[in-house]
Amino acid sequence: MAQILVVDDEPGLRSFLAEVLTGDGHQVTSAKDGLEAAQLVDKKQFALVVSDLKMPGLDGMGLLRKLKAEQPEVEVVLLTAHGDIGTAVEAMRLGAFDFLQKPLADPDQLSLLCARALERRGLKTAVRAVKQTSLLALSYGDPAMDRVVHALQKVAPTLASVLILGESGVGKEVAARELHRLSDRAKGPFVAVNCAAISEQLLESELFGHEKGAFTGATERHQGRLELADGGTFFLDEVGELKQALQAKLLRVLQERRLERVGGTRSIELDVRFVAATNRDLADMVRQGTFREDLYHRLAVFPIAIPPLRERPGDLVPIAQTLLASIARELGRPGLSLDAAALLTIKARSWPGNVRELRNALERAAILSDGAVLDAEHLAPVGSTHGGTQGSASQQGHGSLADLERQAIVAALAAEGGNRRKVAERLGIAERTLYD
Repeated sequence: MAQILVVDDEPGLRSFLAEVLTGDGHQVTSAKDGLEAAQLVDKKQFALVVSDLKMPGLDGMGLLRKLKAEQPEVEVVLLTAHGDIGTAVEAMRLGAFDFLQKPLADPDQLSLLCARALERRGLKTAVRAVKQTSLLALSYGDPAMDRVVHALQKVAPTLASVLILGESGVGKEVAARELHRLSDRAKGPFVAVNCAAISEQLLESELFGHEKGAFTGATERHQGRLELADGGTFFLDEVGELKQALQAKLLRVLQERRLERVGGTRSIELDVRFVAATNRDLADMVRQGTFREDLYHRLAVFPIAIPPLRERPGDLVPIAQTLLASIARELGRPGLSLDAAALLTIKARSWPGNVRELRNALERAAILSDGAVLDAEHLAPVGSTHGGTQGSASQQGHGSLADLERQAIVAALAAEGGNRRKVAERLGIAERTLYD
């Protein structure tokens, strides 16, 4: 059973359509023209809209454009007279599922076409659900990440260049890979280059490739990473580290969608979606003259900022548990878990190195642990577990559970600047419990 909207300015035909589809077990709402239909779709969700093409006021094409702009998952079937076949074909290019020619002599034809349209909508919904679920790799539902997940879902189907901003270790490459996987280019290559990890001398050849004999040691032709990303997504990590000469060359590629290999003269067409990331303030670098303003605007068509882990307390424990499961598989020790004190420690610490620091701490804890359960002592900072450093962290794991709770609260108060409401949220307890 589906919610279907029938739109036609002819009362007799409108009644006939509603009767057929109601007989098929669907819930049918009727509208006498496109304007009334537009008001209805703003108030109610429909799986399918069956609409006449020619109507006074807002016609079927206008209604189709509204639906595809605001509710692209809704399937649309149009009814058309014989002389309007060309318009109906154009409507399919705009996203209509199909069209039926009037007069409708066979009710079964309507039933079958609507059933096929609803089947396609069901498949699209299922695919979208799978894609949304996979975003758990990036976040487990902390409100601070809602806008990030929403932004990724909105921009993924487009060709807009995306600039991902955030501190080291927050998951910028994870976000870039999710963006690629959610896009229409998911079957194409995802090619990544870290500008900070390759020397300036090698980076140009790595990005653009080179011809044989282009420089000493170039004994054969080499395809660059940009060329290898053709048809897919190119991820430029730590783009703020690019020197001015390479910034100019990259800008030309973004503008012309073409490149030339080092030492080459042939222009190579490029079909690439650009995603860049940085932990630096590119806008400030533009003001200082160290980053080209025109390149910045080309890369930052759609900026997305990922908040640090300390601002995502709701993500801390589930991300830690997922990371630990991965570490356990790598070490061949399935079943590793965190005890209550370890979870408190994870919630309390500010994790300046973000997800990368958390993973390192868990891997170190797993190696230190002889059993299947990791405790707070295993998670103590390097040098603090075995009589090394001063401060409360050095005592973790050596006192009672009450001592560990106190240390976790003190650490959380420091991380949240004394804000008790935020401390309670970080630790997953009520404010009253925190006072007690």
